[in-house]
Amino acid sequence: MLTRLSIRNIVLIEALDLDFSGGLGVLTGETGAGKSILLDALGLVLGNRADSALVRAGEDKASVTASFEFAKLPAAMSAVLDDADIEIEDGEPLIIRRQLKADGKSKAFVNDQPVGVALLREMAPFLVELHGQHDDRGFVNPKGHRLLLDRYAGAESSRVADAWHEWRAAEKQLSEARQSLEQAKADQDLLLAHLAELTALEPVAGEEARLAETRASMQKGEKLSGELAELRILWEGSDSPLAALRVAARKLDRIAGEHPLLGEALEALDRAVIETGEAEDRLNAAGEALIHDPAALETAETRLFELRALARKHRCEVDELPEKMREMRGQLDAIEGGEAQLDALEAAEREAGASYAARAEALHANRVAAAMELDEAVAGELAPLKLDAARFKTAVAEMPEERWGPHGLDSVEFLIATNPGADFAPLGKIASGGELSRFILALKVALAEQGGAATVIFDEIDRGVGGAVASAIGERLARLADGGQLLAVTHSPQVAARGNTHYLIAKSSEGTVTRTSVGRLDQEARKEEIARMLSGAEVTDEARAQADRLLEGV
Repeated sequence: MLTRLSIRNIVLIEALDLDFSGGLGVLTGETGAGKSILLDALGLVLGNRADSALVRAGEDKASVTASFEFAKLPAAMSAVLDDADIEIEDGEPLIIRRQLKADGKSKAFVNDQPVGVALLREMAPFLVELHGQHDDRGFVNPKGHRLLLDRYAGAESSRVADAWHEWRAAEKQLSEARQSLEQAKADQDLLLAHLAELTALEPVAGEEARLAETRASMQKGEKLSGELAELRILWEGSDSPLAALRVAARKLDRIAGEHPLLGEALEALDRAVIETGEAEDRLNAAGEALIHDPAALETAETRLFELRALARKHRCEVDELPEKMREMRGQLDAIEGGEAQLDALEAAEREAGASYAARAEALHANRVAAAMELDEAVAGELAPLKLDAARFKTAVAEMPEERWGPHGLDSVEFLIATNPGADFAPLGKIASGGELSRFILALKVALAEQGGAATVIFDEIDRGVGGAVASAIGERLARLADGGQLLAVTHSPQVAARGNTHYLIAKSSEGTVTRTSVGRLDQEARKEEIARMLSGAEVTDEARAQADRLLEGV
């Protein structure tokens, strides 16, 4: 509930700190005292548009801070705060601050954390429910009527929502399977041709690198083969270097003992023979290694080019071709098994649709029964509120299938007829401001156990009525406020007398400066204010006595 409202430099309010408590709080004051300013200020922290005209004349900025306390945050509100990364523990106050500059710019804070104004608007339905003379939200907006009826009925609409999402998921899966199968069938001939082409080639991962290496080696052998042939001729002839060395070694061997230097020369010549022999062996080995077969080279090049051409055709790397083959075989297998899978998915979709329809029909029946009970409950509240000629109806209608959704099959709207014989019409279309407020009060009373915002505000719900009707309004406001918090801006002494707390809104002038103030009244001051409301500008003893009777009567 709202526990504190602090206002700085909003229109006629220079500085105001107002504490609130539970139960029924009434706000009274003479016409023009500034009751609407309080509501405008509260609207700022609820995300209403920032209007620079709200900044007090001569000031460059204004601010409003509202504190709310919850025994436990509503789950939906906790989700909103979680999405904004704002952590508030149960029992911790929620403090919203809105700053407004004279140029129209504004800032918003939740527990001192900067936030966007959109977040305030998301939180507002959990914080304050405002019903005024020109209310175009809340009970007047048909978008919320279905939810209000479901709460009244205690309907498990979440089961219908779950069934709807399961049905949609089954439909999506079936649709995707159909599209996949249709596409596969359309591509079947092309798949078969591609697969045959790949199967004929039978690519192997890593094959491109091996073929490229083999091709490079053969091309190198082809380039060196001529030069190796010339070396082989030189080496294998009768005058080859090795043969000449061997002849020289034999001749030198016969005379090597004649002189030490000849012996050393023989040793060197022997080493030369050995090294030259090794060189010949290496040349022979290189020749064998670099022998190229033109046919083998052509075969390797042809396969390499075919693999690369297929890779380009399928827009992949050569090493990915084996995986392409597996994918194509899988697609062809899917075509063969696709019909059976489709039958199973169609059966699952029909079952999900039937489950949704059954739950939605049960919810429809629940809504129709609850609508009749709600209509009866509201009808019982109309006569005491001077709406005895009016009729109320909760219209529950099954919508066309294309408009079904997680909410079920129904549209729900609150309708009224204000005169005998008149046709029913939407709540906000034909009721005057005062009638609309009283209709909403009747609805609130009928729906009293269904919860809603933490704080409910009625703005001049008693406009244009008095006597017994005003007493009936006050009695119902007090009943609604029991165990919660309800604030009522009122001109009726009968309503004011029902309040648990009473706030007086007053305007004063000092020269050219006008200020609005709000004060909480004690019992004696409260009696005087109710007496003023009864008698007008001059408070009489008779008015005071009547005020006593009103206060004692509650």
